Amino acid sequence: MNKQTSHEEPNKELRILAGAILDYLCRINSDTEHSARRNVGRFTEILTDFLIYAIREDVSWKDMFTFNTFIKFRNKTGVKKAARALIGLSGYLHDNGRIPAPLQIPNYQIQLPDIYEQYLCYLEQARAVSKGLIKGTRRVLASFHDYLETNKIDLSTLKIEHLDAFMAEFKVAQSTRKTYRHYLRGFLKYLYYEKKILKKDLASLLVGACRFDQVKPPKFLRPREVETLFSSLQLSTVTDVRTCAMVYLAYTLGLRPIEISKITLDDISFSDANLRVPDRKTKVPVVLPLPEMTLKAIAAYIATARPQTTFRQLFLTCQNPIRPVSANTVVYYIGKTMKEAGLSSSAYWLRHTYAQNLLKIGRSIFEIKEMLGHHNIQSSQAYLHIDTELMRKVLFDETL
Repeated sequence: MNKQTSHEEPNKELRILAGAILDYLCRINSDTEHSARRNVGRFTEILTDFLIYAIREDVSWKDMFTFNTFIKFRNKTGVKKAARALIGLSGYLHDNGRIPAPLQIPNYQIQLPDIYEQYLCYLEQARAVSKGLIKGTRRVLASFHDYLETNKIDLSTLKIEHLDAFMAEFKVAQSTRKTYRHYLRGFLKYLYYEKKILKKDLASLLVGACRFDQVKPPKFLRPREVETLFSSLQLSTVTDVRTCAMVYLAYTLGLRPIEISKITLDDISFSDANLRVPDRKTKVPVVLPLPEMTLKAIAAYIATARPQTTFRQLFLTCQNPIRPVSANTVVYYIGKTMKEAGLSSSAYWLRHTYAQNLLKIGRSIFEIKEMLGHHNIQSSQAYLHIDTELMRKVLFDETL
């Protein structure tokens, strides 16, 4: 086995790696919503070191993002805190179909200074917070810590102006911003009440801007667009067959992406043609009738495209390592299919279209609330803003 001795002309795979690194860095630098954007300078240094290491060691593409290569790189170069950059790059390549799986580091999590770790430990032990919320809190606190370090702000001198400036950096949806504030408020209360680091309770001051406008009507597909979408569905690959079943579930049952991702084989009754959805936002399970075409799409996926495995979840990844799909995977593939059909829409438009169809066939707003799994009637009423005539008929029982 001859190692490459000249580093001036790296092989084709290493040229691909160099291009991928540039693409990834450009993406996070231009994306105002990307959590790693403020670390682009540090990521550039780490990924450049990784490229040099890969050239010198002549690392093959199939071994590029393995745990073994990561350990060798870290031991050989002494580069610290490289995990986040390499996980980010490998995740980017995986999302674009360039590698079968992103870098997996056992028990990896972003390490934070002691005060942050103490708070997360407090949440887990004293407050019995779920692992998912701990993970989300850690991610937001990591960005917050990076912001404070970049601007040389100590926690003890923290002011509401600093918090507002930090939140202003996130160009995200209102609901996401609300979640970030919730995570931060918990940490601020901890600093004030438990650790006495803050002289003032800033949590109560961290609020969002008032919303004076009405909620925006949900967007949905018109009948011709629905026809375009379904006529464009392909069944040439296992991914196509899986996506087809996802699209049918979203359109005919109005399921959220996370609800689709959590469907198990045990939830489906082929004999009764229904689907049990146990995990809804309302925490109230529901049994929904499965239309014939949706049932056939699910059956086709199970028979021809679903990997043979012990997992009970319906939808699984198409490449190794085989595992249940995430809600993001559902969003991505439905959105990709809609884009390929020439529709500028997203996965949630199918849920909204389902609600619009319920309105058109005369379902009451209360029935729609139950079928969509909404917490409150206000969420369902948003769909009434779509069509003024329908709104008058459903709310006031007026004849059109």
